[in-house]
Amino acid sequence: MKYRLLEFIPGVLAWGTIAAVIGASWRFPEAAAIFIILFDIYWLFKTIYLSLHLRAAFRRMRANMQTDWLAKLSELQPTNHLPTGQAGNLQPHWRNIHHLVIMPMAHEPYEIIRESFEALKASHYPKDRLIVVLAREARIPESDEIAQKITQEFSGVFAHLLATAHPDGLIGEIRGKGSNEAWAAAEVKRAVIDPASIPYDDIIVSVFDADTQTGPEYFGVLTHAFLKAPHPLRSSYQPIPLFVNNIFQAPALARVIAFASSFWHMIQQARPERLTTFSSHAMPFKALVEIGYWRRDIVSEDSNIFWQCYLHYDGDWRTVPIFYPAAMDANVAPTFWHTMKNLYRQQRRWAWGPCENIPYFLNGFIRNRRISFAKKCYWSFHYIEGAHSWATNSLIIFSLGWLPLILGDASFNLSVLSYNLPRITRTVMNFAMIGVASSSILAILLLPPKPAWFRKRHYALYLVQWLLMPVHLIIFGSLPALEAQTRVMLGGRWRLGFWPTPKHR
Repeated sequence: MKYRLLEFIPGVLAWGTIAAVIGASWRFPEAAAIFIILFDIYWLFKTIYLSLHLRAAFRRMRANMQTDWLAKLSELQPTNHLPTGQAGNLQPHWRNIHHLVIMPMAHEPYEIIRESFEALKASHYPKDRLIVVLAREARIPESDEIAQKITQEFSGVFAHLLATAHPDGLIGEIRGKGSNEAWAAAEVKRAVIDPASIPYDDIIVSVFDADTQTGPEYFGVLTHAFLKAPHPLRSSYQPIPLFVNNIFQAPALARVIAFASSFWHMIQQARPERLTTFSSHAMPFKALVEIGYWRRDIVSEDSNIFWQCYLHYDGDWRTVPIFYPAAMDANVAPTFWHTMKNLYRQQRRWAWGPCENIPYFLNGFIRNRRISFAKKCYWSFHYIEGAHSWATNSLIIFSLGWLPLILGDASFNLSVLSYNLPRITRTVMNFAMIGVASSSILAILLLPPKPAWFRKRHYALYLVQWLLMPVHLIIFGSLPALEAQTRVMLGGRWRLGFWPTPKHR
């Protein structure tokens, strides 16, 4: 019962805020108008603040992409450090570090899986230190043929290449990525890692979506971050998700959403104190084994794994940003309206993550007295505030901000405040558009190699498309987040199951 009550927190806060703004606009329009003006100004300054973080993260990412990380690894000397709080541990030579790559797949076509494996093959890191697992679902017959083609084509490229088949209908599991990943990790441990006596301390596991394409320096920069981290065995490692693989095939609104999502994750990298894991990420294999792998009964295992570790190690866990891209697909379907539908469902699934994580870690905070009260307050406030802002900010700015003019009485509509409210809001929004314009320039810089049909005039179209940002923020931002928070309150049949985003070329 206590856990169920915790699930109401995001939805109650969001709907309470919306109801309060509507009620105040009707009964107290002056107070509502002042609040909206102050909120718009706060949002403007926050936009400026976040844009500075975005540019800092972008510069670091570009610099890391141009760095020879194997050369930097060769400069490292083994030094004493205390990754687990025990004396006498020696930082290993970078050649001792093995990388386990787990790539779960469901209905993805062969062409997409092959592109991801080609990216792994092109890595500059020694292939004899890569263990790659293609984790398919046994219930999907066509995945077996794809797995056989991939293992035959890339046989001998890596130290080990393994294809696993996750059984369907196991007790305590849902059909989702987490259960597949957990099965694959246990299988590679049994079949490869333990027989080869590879120390768990020397293995970093990266879990990738099937469309994830890493750059040639990914494993080098990840290894460097691991060896230089103050707490290497108590940290996750997060690359920057860039949704650009098929960006030229995406319609304008899908491109805006893809770039906006990429920019948000760049901003998060610049704030490591509140960074958690998302989608493709990495972590020590030893910790993964100790916590029992990813949870098998939830949708958002990629973000929940952070909280599993944080609670298991009594708050001694953090996420290290590595400022290097992990390129993935933008949401593209065969038709425009199918793309819009998939975009909404994808955003709703992403918003489901906080709905699962908030009651999970709050319940853990209540039970675990070894985590400091300050840490509990810090994470609770920032994570819940983030979920609340996701569901409400855009509605307040672009929709509810005009309610005092509509619901207010005649005396308010004749006041100076009523006259100035839309003008002040419009002015603040115009200043905020400066940040949007600068973001559009960064989006141009992030474009992958252009196809043959791309012309200079297309650059103008890729700049103008950012005028669709308000549509994105409301229809593909606040609304799916609000729906997810409402569904978790309703519970039962309203809960979301795992929905893999269809991949299309």
